[in-house]
Amino acid sequence: MSDDTAKRAKGRDYRDTVFLPKTDFPMKAGLPAKEPGILARWEDAKLYKQLREARTGREKFILHDGPPYANGNIHIGHALNKVLKDAVVRTQSLLGKDAPYVPGWDCHGLPIEWKVEEKYRKKKLNKDEVPAREFRQECREYAAEWVDVQREQFKRLGVAGEWDKPYLTMAPEAEAGIVTELLKFATSGQLYRGAKPVMWSPVEKTALAEAEVEYEDITSTQIDVAFEIVESPIEELVGAHAVIWTTTPWTIPVNQALAYGKGIEYVLFRPFITIVGASTSFPDAAVAKIQSSGFVMASPLVDDFCIRLASYLTREWFGVGGNTVKVTPVEPTKKVFSGSDLAGTIARHPMHKLGGFFTEPRPLLPGDFVTTDSGTGLVHMAPDHGEDDFDLCKANGISPKFVVDADGRYREEWLWLPRTDERSGSVINPKFNAPDGPICSDLREAGALLSASADYGHSYPHSWRSKAKVIYRCTPQWFVPMDKLQGDATLRETALTEIDTTRFVPAKGKNRIGSMVEGKPDWVLSRQRAWGVPITLFVDRKSGEYLVDPAVNARIIETINADGVDGWCEENAAMLLGPDRNPDDYEMITDILDVWFDSGCTHAFVLESDNWPDLRSPADLYLEGSDQHRGWFQSSLVESCATRGVAPYKAVLTHGFTMAADGRKMSKSLGNTVDPLKVMEEYGADIIRMWALSVDYTEDHRIGPEILKGVADQYRKLRNTFRYMLGGLQGFAESERVYVADMPELERYMLSLLGELDTKLRKAVDDFDFNTYTRALTEFANEDLSAFFFDIRKDRLYCDAPDGQERRAYRTALDVLFNALIRYAAPVLVFTAEEVWGTRHPEGSSVHLLEWPEVPRATADASRWDALRALRERVTEAIEPLRREKTIRSGLEAEVTVPASTVPEGFSPSDLAELFITGNVTPGDGDEVIVTKTSDAKCGRCWRLLPEVAEDGELCNRCESVVRDMDAGK
Repeated sequence: MSDDTAKRAKGRDYRDTVFLPKTDFPMKAGLPAKEPGILARWEDAKLYKQLREARTGREKFILHDGPPYANGNIHIGHALNKVLKDAVVRTQSLLGKDAPYVPGWDCHGLPIEWKVEEKYRKKKLNKDEVPAREFRQECREYAAEWVDVQREQFKRLGVAGEWDKPYLTMAPEAEAGIVTELLKFATSGQLYRGAKPVMWSPVEKTALAEAEVEYEDITSTQIDVAFEIVESPIEELVGAHAVIWTTTPWTIPVNQALAYGKGIEYVLFRPFITIVGASTSFPDAAVAKIQSSGFVMASPLVDDFCIRLASYLTREWFGVGGNTVKVTPVEPTKKVFSGSDLAGTIARHPMHKLGGFFTEPRPLLPGDFVTTDSGTGLVHMAPDHGEDDFDLCKANGISPKFVVDADGRYREEWLWLPRTDERSGSVINPKFNAPDGPICSDLREAGALLSASADYGHSYPHSWRSKAKVIYRCTPQWFVPMDKLQGDATLRETALTEIDTTRFVPAKGKNRIGSMVEGKPDWVLSRQRAWGVPITLFVDRKSGEYLVDPAVNARIIETINADGVDGWCEENAAMLLGPDRNPDDYEMITDILDVWFDSGCTHAFVLESDNWPDLRSPADLYLEGSDQHRGWFQSSLVESCATRGVAPYKAVLTHGFTMAADGRKMSKSLGNTVDPLKVMEEYGADIIRMWALSVDYTEDHRIGPEILKGVADQYRKLRNTFRYMLGGLQGFAESERVYVADMPELERYMLSLLGELDTKLRKAVDDFDFNTYTRALTEFANEDLSAFFFDIRKDRLYCDAPDGQERRAYRTALDVLFNALIRYAAPVLVFTAEEVWGTRHPEGSSVHLLEWPEVPRATADASRWDALRALRERVTEAIEPLRREKTIRSGLEAEVTVPASTVPEGFSPSDLAELFITGNVTPGDGDEVIVTKTSDAKCGRCWRLLPEVAEDGELCNRCESVVRDMDAGK
């Protein structure tokens, strides 16, 4: 530089000569206000339709939507589920596949019916007095209202799909499809009507499936009851008492047998009673009576029984604070025998003095289910109220009595004693089963109650809708047999075979659903409600067989398709049966189908329907929460295997449940719920999406205010990465592009890292691993780009000549990175990606019409760069104390000496200074990084401190050349 130029340079302001990034893309996102406008533009442009047209003829990928329930605003679980589905569909579309998404809703069933009934209850009206057609219409309107609400909420999350044409299980064509599938079962003989104990909700007055039941810990009354033995091959047992233990006292009146284990060791013993305490007054007669009694039970459980008996007698005789009773078995009178020796033994019911049913003999029967884990090793059998009970009794010619009504009360004509308010209560009422309740009182009066205490804690089934306890109740129901041979295999065997051929993500889902199907009882299809698809069967009143007639079936399907479920009514019976049959000869079934059958049929009336020609069956993927192993995944599997012999899906992905930030279950009472609608109001939908796609959703995961703040911070960093690229690429033209082979090594290294990222993201998409996908994307943007590449190259971007080879190479690399990253980000941040793309291409089409980027092949010695980056971190750490002490203001003022042994081959001192963003760098002989303040002067334009700058404010050689050309108008 000449002296004249130096003098001129020293006093000049060079800010207008620096090529700072320029962009209209704002740093502040303002998503809550901005996203609705983007949504509106997508709708105006019919973006989803554009995408379908663009992918026509491509390889298909079908994600079949499991229907959420049309009942209330969406919650955070809905948001997670729908975002995951949207990410699957969008990434598959990004790969170039034709990936349509048809959303759907489950509209029938008890939750909706329950809500409509609430309206009647508030008005003190009886729902049963309302015409069924009118009531169903109210249910239909209620469901339709919530479908519209949820639809807008899902759309607000940025979920793209066939929102104008979703599937609804209450649509007439869907109801006809469900009926069509039911009649396939009937035609193939895969239906039967039988009386079996099923889980029954007395509150909701209907049978429930296992998927509709949840288990909660409760405390119950446990009792020991004596059944007098009246006949036995073992003479000593006659007159003794077989002792049973139960936590359901209400089932004792309907007892019909006792069960024993063949291989269990049983004992006959007499109790010896000891009174401990100061009082000398105690019931001599009662003591004598008990001590004269012989008790029969399993040997390992005698001591536990004696403790319960002693505790009970203490309370009964002395209350609290009095004497204490101790009970021990009398050893000399013990008799030990095997359970198999009990064959032929007969007992009598404790209430036998009431006559009638109670006088019938109670046989002791062998049961494989009897254990010595608890109780007495003898189990009382009530075939009305237990699966094991029913099966064992049925095998021995003992039938249920159907003594409990739909509301959980004993039938009035069956009550064993005069009706009282207490005795006629619901059997699930704790007072009914309490130690002082009617059952225990009657047993105590009969002298058969040996213990009773309301302190037994255990898990018990409840309806997941009403939260009320359920019971096992024997009623006539319609079933699908799991073990009836159909061709070469049973339905259970076919389903298990299909499970083995299905991909499960995570893999443990296969074992979970497999074990459930292995133990699945016959499927209970019938429900005793009004709002649902009817079991459209006619049953011959004489033979009890249901009618199988293709012509009748065709009329039924046609009628349902035209009129919906209202078409199944007595007024249509004659028309449906046809002129050759008399409606009086047939029972028209009024039960409705289990709603899981409804949703289990969606593969038939959605994937195989002409209404959605873009779809096909089987689906590539079903995606729901892990609870659906016992719900939709299973009902769909069993339905499809029964009617088609194959699973309706190729793969199944399950996600865990969203917990509060502290790991507890979300609860309104705890005040720890997170409302996705409020989150969108505060942060925007993209923040929910980023959270949903960055947690490990295959397990239970968390959300809370601090977690959302962290996600928002990650979002801001990614947004700023795009903002920087937009500014750096301002005005970029194809004429600037540099071939990869002609780029500096740093650019080639970054493009090689992009290639590695591309491979990782492709694998993540294939694995449906959006946790890895989102984290890899954000880490690359934050660590490899913003904190490394952009940081190093901003000097060249700002200060190199526009036509300089290295600046052009950097801008070319930026363009490659931008075009790749915006595509990768689009399935995650659907709104932000559109905003970014629109900022750079304001006249272009949507980012969501793009396909997976073609990443250039670039190679670099990764080990050299790993070593270089590790050394760079050491240098940065060594500089930081001097910055804190204000010895230097930035790394540019640092004179750095690094261990020569740590410098990778091929990097010169000037390269290191540029890469470390420091002053001079000198390789030294020591092992430490040494930092001092440089004495070099500062360039007045690029601010680098270089030996070539004579004094502060003058220009370095590069800047002098650039400014000279700018001054000359070049």
